[in-house]
Amino acid sequence: MFSISLEQNQYKTYILGDRQTKISVVPERGGIITRWQVQGQDIFYLDEERFTHPELSVRGGNPILFPICGNLPDNIYTYQGQEYTLKQHGFARDLPWEVEEVQADNLTYLTLHLHSSEQTKAVYPFEFHLAFSYILSDDSLEIRQTFTNHSSQPMPFSVGFHPYLIVGDKNQLELTIPSAEYQDQKTKEYQPFSGNFDWERDEIDVAFKKLEGKSATVTDHSRRLKLTLEADDIFSTFVFWTLKGKDFYCIEPWSAPRNAINTGEKLSILESGGSLTASCKLIANFF
Repeated sequence: MFSISLEQNQYKTYILGDRQTKISVVPERGGIITRWQVQGQDIFYLDEERFTHPELSVRGGNPILFPICGNLPDNIYTYQGQEYTLKQHGFARDLPWEVEEVQADNLTYLTLHLHSSEQTKAVYPFEFHLAFSYILSDDSLEIRQTFTNHSSQPMPFSVGFHPYLIVGDKNQLELTIPSAEYQDQKTKEYQPFSGNFDWERDEIDVAFKKLEGKSATVTDHSRRLKLTLEADDIFSTFVFWTLKGKDFYCIEPWSAPRNAINTGEKLSILESGGSLTASCKLIANFF
């Protein structure tokens, strides 16, 4: 059984794990996992200097995307004839979450909660409760999610994660993603996918929207690390993103593509009083 400890750095940080395998969680910065170590090696990338500035979005760790994934045209969506403004990826990654420490049935994990507030209802007019549990094993990190709608009307939403993975040499990456094509998120054009990218591009930002399975792997031969993403059926889209010259790549499970709250594409609708559960898992194997 892993243990839970608390460190007071710039932010209160919960450490779940042991010497070789651990995660660091910062509830007040969007409930984010900032660090994940397996066999004493870091899996997540984190821009630590940027993280010290609360006015900036976090670049690293595993930010939570809710109630939208990606951005909206002019940051605007319309609900029941009224316009609302939501910035890219929504607000969950910016708000403080509440922590519940749990140890039961020989399992040690952290559960975080986020509730609707007057602040959230100004941009997203729904009463909601989110509960995310971070469950660690020797080689995997699972996030179990529960979404509850306390509103009197159906609640539309999408959810996702934006894990930043450390990379050694991108030219030594081997990608296995269950789709024959992707959509370029800038040009909106569809391209065939043969298992790799042109790593000399300034930015790679693509969405795999026609998935034939819900498991993807990225093998980093320079680190001798195979990273596997496993996602529930709610996650309809895998996004791959990286920037030239940066030592990270992101493979992101999204429940719906960009602008789904306007288009309805793959959008989740939770009935009044209803709850929905989901899970996704990252598995790190060194070889």
